[in-house]
Amino acid sequence: MSIKVLIVDDSSFFRHQIKSIINSSPNLTVVGEAANGRDAIDKVVSLKPDVITMDYEMPLMDGITAVREIMRRQPTPILMFSSLTLQGARVTLDALDAGAVDFLPKSYEKASGNTEALRQALVEKLQTIARPSSLLRRGAPAAPRSPVARTTAARKYTQRFELVMIGTSTGGPVALQKVLTQLPANFPVPVLLIQHMPGSFTGAFAERLNSQCRIGVKEAEDGDIIKPGMAYLAPGGMQMMLTGKNKLKVLAGDARLNYKPSVDLTFGSAVKHYNKSALAIVLTGMGADGREGARLLKQAQNVIWAQEGSTCVIDGMPSAVVKANLADEVIPLPDIARRIINVVT
Repeated sequence: MSIKVLIVDDSSFFRHQIKSIINSSPNLTVVGEAANGRDAIDKVVSLKPDVITMDYEMPLMDGITAVREIMRRQPTPILMFSSLTLQGARVTLDALDAGAVDFLPKSYEKASGNTEALRQALVEKLQTIARPSSLLRRGAPAAPRSPVARTTAARKYTQRFELVMIGTSTGGPVALQKVLTQLPANFPVPVLLIQHMPGSFTGAFAERLNSQCRIGVKEAEDGDIIKPGMAYLAPGGMQMMLTGKNKLKVLAGDARLNYKPSVDLTFGSAVKHYNKSALAIVLTGMGADGREGARLLKQAQNVIWAQEGSTCVIDGMPSAVVKANLADEVIPLPDIARRIINVVT
């Protein structure tokens, strides 16, 4: 059965281009279009789409207001289209807070020219976020748990932790916010954050987290000396590595790497400097980034946690770690901050 898509955008040109891309996929079907948020709400109720694409700037009702109302009336996975600007980043983060699941850059040039890259990204994201599990954080009924979505019992650790690293992708901005806002101002170790996100977004995301959290949060810079009570967010489009126990290197990295930033690369770079003293956590996200880095950390007797699958927007990344038997604990998102505090402080 095809996934039913509702397109919401005030540009008839963009709606037409996106509709053509979506209908070219055998697994997706456009069931309706809306030119503003108010019309979108009515069509969500009448058409009951499986997933929605949403613009932000529209007449009568903007995209963020529409997202909030849709999540209140009839929770449905929403993919935002966003401009790659600082203001676009802030708006997108607002939309994710309101309930949107993921986002794609909005480019009229790509939509009107060679659309293959846009088609692949759009189809993959729509097919992925249409799953029922993507609505769990908004209170929709839970999907049946997979064998790797189990919660494990809390363990006792004898080592002293000196570093926390958190890797995530789809659903990560909200998940990181839920974890980091619970950490105390006197948190005794540095935190490294690796979130799959465009370069124009990570500065705004670090700025937002810093305003919300009691610990400090900044976008990492080359040469940063990491300090307790501070979290360092890997810049989008770049790689973040540890070149010493407390020193960061930010670089363009190998073009062959699929992810910039890469969780695997940051995790792997810590192995040389941390033995038995690093805690690495893999949160919600598509794919398997983080698994191989976790494997290296595990070989150095560090500790690996994975977010419990039914509390993920997308459980690909944490499930990859669990299936590889690398996770020391599998923890629901609401419990992760408490567990971090218990074992680190």
